[in-house]
Amino acid sequence: MRKILVVDDDPHIRDVICFALEKASYRHAVATDGEEAIRAVESFAPDLIVLDVGLPEIDGLEVCRRIRRVSQVPILFLSARGDEIDRIVGLEIGGDDYVTKPFSPRELIARIGVILKRLPAGGASAAADGDAVLRHGALTLDAGQRLVTIADTAVDVTTIEFNILHILMARPGMVFTREQILASAYKDNIHVSDRTIDSHIRNIRAKLGRARCGNAIETVYGFGFRLGPCERQDA
Repeated sequence: MRKILVVDDDPHIRDVICFALEKASYRHAVATDGEEAIRAVESFAPDLIVLDVGLPEIDGLEVCRRIRRVSQVPILFLSARGDEIDRIVGLEIGGDDYVTKPFSPRELIARIGVILKRLPAGGASAAADGDAVLRHGALTLDAGQRLVTIADTAVDVTTIEFNILHILMARPGMVFTREQILASAYKDNIHVSDRTIDSHIRNIRAKLGRARCGNAIETVYGFGFRLGPCERQDA
């Protein structure tokens, strides 16, 4: 049974989410603030975190940053904010999806299900089908171990980022539109904006850039993205 950590300071919201999780046969634990959430990642070992952005003291974005230092557990953000910049920041720091309050519990459960389908413990993810190991220049993607490396340097990526890299590496000469990436990376896509892909691409580039391979993904202006030369650059 999959385990979901619900992090929200509003008891009504927590109750609504927990009731929906119980109906969907998920185990769950709750945290009411950021510090409690960070401790629960170790003690409860969730398969996914539903994380409110507007937490007291330490907001959800900072909680995500801290969790990403130690774990790549999928994070689905909740927020009463509707600004696009908040969604972009959440995705760029490692979030996997974003739901704006007020939300439909059925949609939330559906989005959780879509993310969990990609986790290795639930079987091979939709984007990890095909060759077990893909190589292009200095970039290697091991679908079986869900591992991305640049030369000998491991690169921590989220589930969606891994899926996007897999799509590009499976056909290194092909240019993919945002719609094609959405359709492949987000199987059973539920109202995901193509701007989301831009956020994930920026995040992937930043991570690969820190491993000195910032040329791995090229933008084909007016069309989409393709795999770049992926040659590791000198320090």
